[in-house]
Amino acid sequence: MKPQHLLFILPISLTYDVATAFTNPSSVQSFIHQKHDRMIEQSAVTSSRIMMRDNTNVVDERTRDEIELKINEADEALKKLNMFGESTLSVGEAEVAHGMPWSDTIGKTDYDNPLLYMPFWEWQIDFMKDTLTNLRPHDCVAEYEYKDNTDKKARIVNQCYQSDEYRKIRMTYYDAGDGTQVFNSVWYPNPAYNLPVLGIDLLSFNRKKFLAIVDFQPIHEIESDHAQTYEHRLQPIKDQYESLKGRMSSKFYDETQFFSQQMLFARFDDEKIVSRDLLPAFQQYVELHTQLVSETSPSYSTDEQELILGRQTEYDTYSAERDPATALFANMFGKEWADEFVFDFLFSLSDRKEGDATTAPVSGGEGPPR
Repeated sequence: MKPQHLLFILPISLTYDVATAFTNPSSVQSFIHQKHDRMIEQSAVTSSRIMMRDNTNVVDERTRDEIELKINEADEALKKLNMFGESTLSVGEAEVAHGMPWSDTIGKTDYDNPLLYMPFWEWQIDFMKDTLTNLRPHDCVAEYEYKDNTDKKARIVNQCYQSDEYRKIRMTYYDAGDGTQVFNSVWYPNPAYNLPVLGIDLLSFNRKKFLAIVDFQPIHEIESDHAQTYEHRLQPIKDQYESLKGRMSSKFYDETQFFSQQMLFARFDDEKIVSRDLLPAFQQYVELHTQLVSETSPSYSTDEQELILGRQTEYDTYSAERDPATALFANMFGKEWADEFVFDFLFSLSDRKEGDATTAPVSGGEGPPR
């Protein structure tokens, strides 16, 4: 229902039932249509209260202001849900958008496998199709689906998906030849599930310096505040990989906020670790996260789901304000685009404050390669 359609309707409450949207997520569009019908019915009952200036059915200024306020509140609520509707693309069409999965780099390379993290991307796509219920493309902002810089030989592609289990799964691949390779993905559980966010961030610089983070990122300060504890199930996986037991620098992130004690973290210079340790560990963490969701009973409480969305918003805000990759994107695509990309797309629930958006160096203090 477009805002202009509401100009002659009494300003009614637009507080909607979040539980309906998520516990029956097979069609977000049907949810919106149901809300539209409810609004029409309610407006018919209360139409006698509409104040008219004349026979042209123009709403008086005060009522119009109230209507516009309610419309803005509804728009903000829908933005917070981040469920604007399903994409018109099928999973298969979305999967191959912009030539994905790429088989060669846009930049310069001296390697037979220039797209170092593309096996991670391909495995995740196949796993989602095989495992998740009612997987469909998320209606991502088209402006950020793809961007390149042909002069500097860099490109970035983004895809988003959703399922009954996950509100949104974002996948990002950045390719600048041997200079920089990045795979980033974030899995946001459906707010009916009070569970951590799955965060994945893999970077390679000049095929000599590597940074990897994979974690069940808690949305609460105390693990037991989640529907299930999970770190004891992550530890046996982490124990298999000595190379992934590093500690992150406190320069940009506070590891006590939105990071678990079983985070896989590694900064290394031996590329063999990527296929030998990082790939299987990544796969095991992804598999366990989906298993955790399947074992958890969803909550039908609107208040509880709003609380989870609020915590996911805090997670996005924290991540957007500190994301060190902002500098890399600013270097390639411009600072304004990079800031908007990080706050409005990468972490789309984030609350951007005046003066936000840093351009901190990536990789723990080392800036992006020139």
